[in-house]
Amino acid sequence: MKKTKGCPQPLGAVRMGERTNFAVAVPAGKSCELLLYRTGAVKPEAVFEMPEEEGLGEVRFLAVEGMTGENYEYNYRIDGRICVDPYVKELSRTRKFGEKPKPEKDEVRGRFSEEDYDWEGDTFPKIPYHEVIAYSLHVRGFTKHSSSKVKHKGTFAGVAEKIPYLQELGINQIQCMPVYEFEEKIGAKVNYWGYGKGYYFAPKAAYSVSGHARRELKDMVKACHKAGIEVVLRMPFVPELKPQISIECLRYYMLEYHVDGFIVNPYNVPMEMLMQDPLLKGVKLMQTDDRFQNTMRRFLKGDEGMVGDVMWAMQHHSQEDGKCNYITDHTGFTLNDLVSYDGKHNEENGEQNHDGPDYNYSWNCGAEGATRKKAVLELRRRQIKNAFFLLMFSQGTPCILAGDEFGNTQNGNNNVYCQDNETAWLNWNYGKNGGRLLQFVRQLIAFRKKHPALHKAAALLGQDKAGCGMPDVSFHGEYAWQAQAEVWSRQLGVLYSGAEVDDDACFVACNMHWLKHVYALPTLPKNGIWYLVTDTGQEDGFAEIEIENQRQIELDERSIAFLIGRIPAILEEKQTVENGKAENGRKKQVAKI
Repeated sequence: MKKTKGCPQPLGAVRMGERTNFAVAVPAGKSCELLLYRTGAVKPEAVFEMPEEEGLGEVRFLAVEGMTGENYEYNYRIDGRICVDPYVKELSRTRKFGEKPKPEKDEVRGRFSEEDYDWEGDTFPKIPYHEVIAYSLHVRGFTKHSSSKVKHKGTFAGVAEKIPYLQELGINQIQCMPVYEFEEKIGAKVNYWGYGKGYYFAPKAAYSVSGHARRELKDMVKACHKAGIEVVLRMPFVPELKPQISIECLRYYMLEYHVDGFIVNPYNVPMEMLMQDPLLKGVKLMQTDDRFQNTMRRFLKGDEGMVGDVMWAMQHHSQEDGKCNYITDHTGFTLNDLVSYDGKHNEENGEQNHDGPDYNYSWNCGAEGATRKKAVLELRRRQIKNAFFLLMFSQGTPCILAGDEFGNTQNGNNNVYCQDNETAWLNWNYGKNGGRLLQFVRQLIAFRKKHPALHKAAALLGQDKAGCGMPDVSFHGEYAWQAQAEVWSRQLGVLYSGAEVDDDACFVACNMHWLKHVYALPTLPKNGIWYLVTDTGQEDGFAEIEIENQRQIELDERSIAFLIGRIPAILEEKQTVENGKAENGRKKQVAKI
């Protein structure tokens, strides 16, 4: 090996033909050396000085010839302290997740990029916001539990093994908690979530089977894309990271890993800068939305004064600001716990239950935690279904927290950031016991996809766009066209016109009060007919039953009903047009013959 003249850009270690270029930012006045190790060796095989006078600005750089990347690892020594390259693309490690590295063995080192990866013609799915059904997961926790039944538990490969499950559920986007290299030990605790400082350009080796995280993350993305599923990464950069580095990192994951989008903290990385970047215009730039979450949680448990906010939440369109609709997320309770606990139970975290959010807007339905009371359990089941209705029948992009679809619990812990164990891992056994709920959620997702009135491509304006006699969205109560938005009201009817999207009218009647209420049904044009599809106050299942009273419907306490309005004249006209097209097609075919 020999040192040759290098380039100051790009930062990091990059193969350039027969040589490898090294470039790193070092403060003025400090010494810098490149350390090259044989893979697995304790001491470096070669040390190359990177003098300040040979650099440009605060960037030191050189190139090395005669080195085969697969046999070497590297670090820098800056002012006598061994440092990992901030731009490292992959780390070499043999320790298990959560084990602290041994400084005397210099265990954390950079690994060089692999050879070209065969993407097999992979392309970005580019699913429009209004068609996305998102699913938030932790790569390790998603399949680490023994009940997951996958071969490679807690890894990128484990996620890929669950793709058939995601497809059956109806998911077409996964949102992954941090997958980059982060410090796994914070004091005596495990950093399970992965927030904080990290080597943002390097996929996490502990999430791989072979240790080659770069290849295995690409394998996961490619497999998801083949199944029509987008991959979105949470990138919670620390505030002190320069925005330019954040932008460079997102570009890298888009280009190198074909990642479809990112969830970032707008307080740490200005969204305006990201949205102006020409390369990043090709991906989804997203952020979490506490307003939708808090509004729907409070409405669900029956808080007063929420109807006005719910009207906003149900018509909000995610493409406007990149904000998905969540009722539960990794921060806070699971959906099962949201209806089972009034307060958090984080004692296992070792902080005297002082950690985690205090205001969860949760309600235990009459008993704290596990119970055998049938009335309480039935009310919880209804509330869980109500929550899914509010999520799936709102116009914005819905995102399900992994495991909510079958009632996963964290036993009241609303801050499992340090729980790398069965408290935080998804317990797939609940899926066996919660089969009815799982089937219900599958049907609900399928129903949303079937009816474009529930997920329109453009934001709703409350106007009659199609000239059909109904605005695209309207709100109702005990009287048609009059929403009851008073502070005491807990009732709301939402009507989505399907005329401009060639669909039925869809009516969502929400009663979050503890008393029964009657709702007026808006009169449909051209002698249209209302059909009841499903009601959370009744048995599970979806069917279209013509209701006897076409003027009103009574809802049980704490329940939501969904109705569709069919207009026979329009259906007949549509069928006539379709028959005409088919006949014209047949005549053309005969003429060709």
